[in-house]
Amino acid sequence: MLLLPTGHYIAGGALAVAASFAVLWLVPAGALGRLAEPRLVLASRLPDLRAITSWISLAALALLVAAGWLGSRDPLSNPLPLVVWTLFWIGLTMLTGLVGNLFDWLDPWRGAAQLLGREKDAAPAWLDRLGYAPAIAQFAAFAWFELVYPAPDDPARLAWAVSIYYLVNLAGVLTLGYAAWTQRCEPFSVFFRIVSKLAVLERRAGTLALCLPGGKLAQAGPLPVSGVLFLLLALGSVSFDGLMRTFAWLGAIGVNPLEFPGRSAVMVENTAGLVVVPALLAAAFFAAVWAGERLSGQPVSLARAAGTLIWSIAPITLAYHVAHYLIALLVNGQYALAAISDPFSRGWNLFGTADNYISAGLVMGPGAAWVLWNLQAGAIVAGHVLAVVLAHMLAERLHADRAAAVRSQVPLTLLMIAYTVFGLWLLSTPTGA
Repeated sequence: MLLLPTGHYIAGGALAVAASFAVLWLVPAGALGRLAEPRLVLASRLPDLRAITSWISLAALALLVAAGWLGSRDPLSNPLPLVVWTLFWIGLTMLTGLVGNLFDWLDPWRGAAQLLGREKDAAPAWLDRLGYAPAIAQFAAFAWFELVYPAPDDPARLAWAVSIYYLVNLAGVLTLGYAAWTQRCEPFSVFFRIVSKLAVLERRAGTLALCLPGGKLAQAGPLPVSGVLFLLLALGSVSFDGLMRTFAWLGAIGVNPLEFPGRSAVMVENTAGLVVVPALLAAAFFAAVWAGERLSGQPVSLARAAGTLIWSIAPITLAYHVAHYLIALLVNGQYALAAISDPFSRGWNLFGTADNYISAGLVMGPGAAWVLWNLQAGAIVAGHVLAVVLAHMLAERLHADRAAAVRSQVPLTLLMIAYTVFGLWLLSTPTGA
């Protein structure tokens, strides 16, 4: 636990979110939507090189999988776990929220689909009826492997998992078409597309433009219920990743946090937690949206309201990602840069980083603790404040009457305040495993 006045931070964060809602009462109707519209064009007629970068990405993935099987057994020396868990899951998510959907350029299926003429096939009707269910199933499997499976960092086991994941989605792409499959079935295509809506860069029809954070959401259509559940699963799984390490959780499942028996001993309990936390979050979100619609006096359907307002959860998802994984990125990112220069532990130095000094002191000491805590707490508070602003803008699309739109946001704002407190508590509470 950080030796900082965390109670003051938690109270201040909650008050900041509440104050942002109060200030929105003074904002003229439609002002936020108009503010989100302007674009500053940075470049035009950019070439589309995504097929080429897809093949490069596939080659890099094949090399990493080979390193998983043939390289060092040490997860801090083998590049596969470091790239998957640190550079991809942590770093790419953060970068996507800043500059846009880089995974659209890095996914390893586009090149093969284009080569075989399966890039733009229309989705069959039965796939449309499934909605985001295939992406939910795959993301749940990913989260379980990361959080519950006893050895997610083992290079050889991770190589098998990555290979199965790639082949399953390659089969989907070649069977149903690239566009149809990646739109709702491939989990990271869905996840990064959602997160990229917050980025300050927008690429459209070969033009690169600058916009406000979340500005692209002004024109975003409502997600179906399955899409709502997908985003809540993503947020809930990261929240549980923080919760499962706390003394509070370990005590609740009967484990002494100072004598942690290993992940294999708590697989059942953690599997249950991974199901329950996103389920509770989903229940709270739908309840808040339902209550808000009743309070508005001009209720729209729950599916439409939830599908529209879920976009306001995107900045909270990104904020939790930054806050929860920042330290891991700073430390393991150094190991990753060293490992990619010598993927098979043969003494190579391909990129000149193999001999880099790993500075764990970067995140140690009272000075570093103060800086990191403020960065993490600031990310959570800023994410929730932006969420309140976006929710207000989106509510105005649901309700023509400004007063009804503001009233509809009271329950959702209360939920965001509660989640701000929960997030800051996770940062400050003692952790064991």
